[in-house]
Amino acid sequence: MKKVYGLLLAVIFLGNTAMGQLYDIVIKGGHVIDAKNNIDAVMDVAIADGKIVQVAANIDGKQAAQTVDAKGLYVTPGLIDLHAHVFFGTEPDHYLSNGLVAIVPDGFTFRVGVTTVVDAGGAGWKSFPTFKKNIIDNSQTRVLALLNIVGEGMRGGAYEQNENDMDAKMSAIVAKQNKDIVVGFKVAHFNGPEWTPVDRAVEAGKQANMPVMIDFGGNNPPLSIEELFMKHLRPGDIYTHTYTLLDGNVRETVVDEKTSKVKPFIWDAIKRGIIFDVGYGGASFNFSQAIPALQQGFFPNTISTDLHTGSMNASMKSQIDVMSKFLLMGMPLKDVIKASTWAPAQVIKHEELGNLSPGGIADVAILDLRQGNFGFYDKTGYKVDGKQKFECAMTIKGGKIVYDLNGIANPIYPKPKTK
Repeated sequence: MKKVYGLLLAVIFLGNTAMGQLYDIVIKGGHVIDAKNNIDAVMDVAIADGKIVQVAANIDGKQAAQTVDAKGLYVTPGLIDLHAHVFFGTEPDHYLSNGLVAIVPDGFTFRVGVTTVVDAGGAGWKSFPTFKKNIIDNSQTRVLALLNIVGEGMRGGAYEQNENDMDAKMSAIVAKQNKDIVVGFKVAHFNGPEWTPVDRAVEAGKQANMPVMIDFGGNNPPLSIEELFMKHLRPGDIYTHTYTLLDGNVRETVVDEKTSKVKPFIWDAIKRGIIFDVGYGGASFNFSQAIPALQQGFFPNTISTDLHTGSMNASMKSQIDVMSKFLLMGMPLKDVIKASTWAPAQVIKHEELGNLSPGGIADVAILDLRQGNFGFYDKTGYKVDGKQKFECAMTIKGGKIVYDLNGIANPIYPKPKTK
């Protein structure tokens, strides 16, 4: 049925193009991995008018304005970074909310195959209009948002501890008014024994019918993540920074430090539908947690970066570097791709993304799995050597090539269409 639909689309495009080219781009000979459509094979991909037209064997490249030689490369849906910080601004005391620690998205997305980022709590309902005007509306990258339950957003310090600024009603109202952009809510950096931030975010989630992402701040003794998963969060809510071990006994770990075993209630939380996100960050990933977890089959649902200037210039680097680490630790390749494409699209309820379905948005990443000698390390300096690493060869956003590392498009720049 899918093949028939693709052929029908091709016929429609052919009828509309008259004497012109049938396709804008045909990607030839790449290994396509598309979790939604259960594709894991060498196929061609045809694109026209910003949409996927066909995924099939031996599509005629002569019918395209541009062809892309993807032989030996992996062709995937455009990558989705579920946890990033792109509310860049010029205020030196605003941290990740209109501040200098966040990054401008377009400079750090397309070059690593990312076409969609979710800003994780940089803006609250009060600061969202500024975020939308300055960043969302002026980025080529598709920027979505998890609203911070704190109205001021992620300004750091006392702002993020202010329970009086955690307004479920106003957060839900702004989210529903911007439901094409806002995909949920975020709790972050709160230090204390209270459950108030979590409960208010979940209340906003209920009112707006959206998920909540939790970044536990810290407390000594730490709050129980079993209680978080089983009593406060709902199925579909997200726990980020899954594989972190913080100093000072301020946040509970998923792997028991004494036994190196995944704690039993984690399996219950998975069954309940809690989403486990990587959220690598500058201080939120430890091999000592991740390696035993993956060895026991505890894989993340979603792979994300927690992208900001501190993390990208430390051990995290980028989305594809984090993906490379999980591949190195034994996560199957197709699962690594799914956790960076179709899985996050489902989590944020934007299933038009993260797949290569005919008729769908033509966001595509073309990745090389380079062979060589590579070193991967975490915040503690613990290093693991690997023999392969992802590199982005090309990114296509909305049917247009926005990044081409080695000039694999032919021609590199398409000729302007004539009327």
